[in-house]
Amino acid sequence: MKRVVFDDESYRHFFPLTYTRATADLRVGILKLRQRINLFLNNDDNYLVVADYLNDIYRERHPDWFINQLPEDEVLLVNSCTKITKELAERILALPLDHYLSCKGSLVAARLEVDEQSLAAEQVESLLIGMREEVIEEPVLWEWLWNLIAENGDYIKQDFDALFYDNDNKYDMETGVTVLDPYNVWIGEDVKIKPGVVIDASSGPVVIDEGALLMPNCVITGPVYIGKKSVIKAGATIYENTSIGPVCKIGGEVESCIIQGYVNKQHSGFLGHSYLGEWINLGAGTSNSDLKNNYKPIKVHSIHHEEKIETGMRFMGCLIGDHSKIGINSTINSGSVIGFGCNIYGETMVKDFIPNLRWGESGKLYGYQKDKFFETVAMVKQRRGLSFSESEKELYMKLEHLESDNKNKII
Repeated sequence: MKRVVFDDESYRHFFPLTYTRATADLRVGILKLRQRINLFLNNDDNYLVVADYLNDIYRERHPDWFINQLPEDEVLLVNSCTKITKELAERILALPLDHYLSCKGSLVAARLEVDEQSLAAEQVESLLIGMREEVIEEPVLWEWLWNLIAENGDYIKQDFDALFYDNDNKYDMETGVTVLDPYNVWIGEDVKIKPGVVIDASSGPVVIDEGALLMPNCVITGPVYIGKKSVIKAGATIYENTSIGPVCKIGGEVESCIIQGYVNKQHSGFLGHSYLGEWINLGAGTSNSDLKNNYKPIKVHSIHHEEKIETGMRFMGCLIGDHSKIGINSTINSGSVIGFGCNIYGETMVKDFIPNLRWGESGKLYGYQKDKFFETVAMVKQRRGLSFSESEKELYMKLEHLESDNKNKII
């Protein structure tokens, strides 16, 4: 039986992050959603179903995977948004043939026999005709990006216990480094930790992954994950419930954030309760608000629904799509959504919603010229030793004028 992780049509709830990646590749805790599902299901089959418009870019990124393909076989389909646990994994693996699990009307998992065929996220539920439904009453699916922010610290703790607690640990501190609760700290190979660093794991684990650098006098307060080859700048403060992906440069204050990877926030400024994609740059002094002055719950613009959604969260920062750049001393209001490929600067507060590929001051925006945007993308990737591929360019061209999937369909 082949195990297949699939995105469903709820990928639109996770814009702007899912303009350029599958829901399965969103990070919460230390792992991405698909990685955690594969861990619990003991899955190494590498079958992944994504939105149709991501098909080409995923085949390029993962040439040895089966993207939007099903084998002629018995398969176990598992929704990438599943909040997988040991108990739920056992129930999924025990599903009888031609049965499926649902939650609040959405497919969680299904076991069925299929012919060899292509399949995209938008077509998954068409497979369920004639199958028997089993309903899960408790919520077991991620619904919005801010849910991942709210639960990130809990998942760092869970992932630490599952993967790192008893694993090989390159724990070897320089003189002058202070560590509180060292049994709650995991250090990867080739990590450099400079004098004056404080790692406080007394309230949650701290994982410093391979090749990371902690510069002098930075403070890390767990639960925190710092990804491979990332740099925490001198004097930075990384507060609890924060996950920083690979190859980032992070300074200033960061609290309760998820950063996918390849992000530069090198200088002073506060980033709180936010979710950032990749290839983002926040200029010196840029800060965001994550709490309203009246302490009321914060609403966030849903790109798919074209309206603000009540998050139920009193602390909520911003959501920023890939390849967006924010100029120095910018101010980002609580609950702001900045789309893919934006270049925003100036004294006007960034607030509410900025669509994809916009350039200029927050109150006076223009379409970002495609050739100039592509030139910048190629340059920033070249600095990391990576190339800007034709598949990426084709995907970004599809996103060029996309305001929402209701007005201009990607697919």
